Amino acid sequence: MKAKAIKIGWSVVYFVAGMLLLLGMWDMVSRMTKGELPSPVATWGTFKEVMTNPWQNDPDYKGIGIKLLSSLARVGIGFGLGSLIAIPLGFVLGSSRIAMNIINPIVQILRPVSPLAWFPLGLAIFQDSPKASIFMIFICSLWPTLINTSFGASSIPQDHKNVGKAFGFSVWKYITKIMLPYTLPHIFTGLRLSIGVAWMVIVAGEMLSGGIGLGYFVWEEGFNGGSIGKILVAILIIGAVGLLLDRIFTSLQKRFTYAV
Repeated sequence: MKAKAIKIGWSVVYFVAGMLLLLGMWDMVSRMTKGELPSPVATWGTFKEVMTNPWQNDPDYKGIGIKLLSSLARVGIGFGLGSLIAIPLGFVLGSSRIAMNIINPIVQILRPVSPLAWFPLGLAIFQDSPKASIFMIFICSLWPTLINTSFGASSIPQDHKNVGKAFGFSVWKYITKIMLPYTLPHIFTGLRLSIGVAWMVIVAGEMLSGGIGLGYFVWEEGFNGGSIGKILVAILIIGAVGLLLDRIFTSLQKRFTYAV
């Protein structure tokens, strides 16, 4: 218990040190640009202004909290749909060499495509900008989970497979008793990477699709003569939420380890 407390304490120290380094570099750049880039102190004032009424939901103005929830909703839908496809397909690819040889080239062709290239295709399919941005998140976020799941399924030791055969496991029992438990750490690694990709892609998607999300907020402030301070606030919120999502999936990843 004491060792764990010391480890947590050092993690806090490292985090604070990193934040102080970031703030110092930020302040230095602000001074170099003669205030064109707002300083941390000035941005803090803007942050308090933005957070005055974060849940305001008037037709003419949406608070930053409403914008954040809108972005999270799109990410949740796209990421969730991607996971529903990636995990079963990863099991198939990891279990069948034939399926891997057929589908893997398709994955390797589609995986490097830029997120921005998927948006016009989604718009042509769905004829709806928000759905197109969800489609973009779906496509871009499924690859890490798919690849990690297939790797986990393909690395199941032969002894574990032999146990399933010896006890006459059905396909479903083999999946639930052997494949899924062994593959879970790899799945959560993929999910952690995928949620990071999904959260990163949402900004680009909302810049193109419009709406009330954080991505469109950044676009609106940047290209309509808005406040650089508000852009920085949005960037910090995006970064903080991304960090929180990563920590959530990291904790889940650590909890699920395969026991022989």
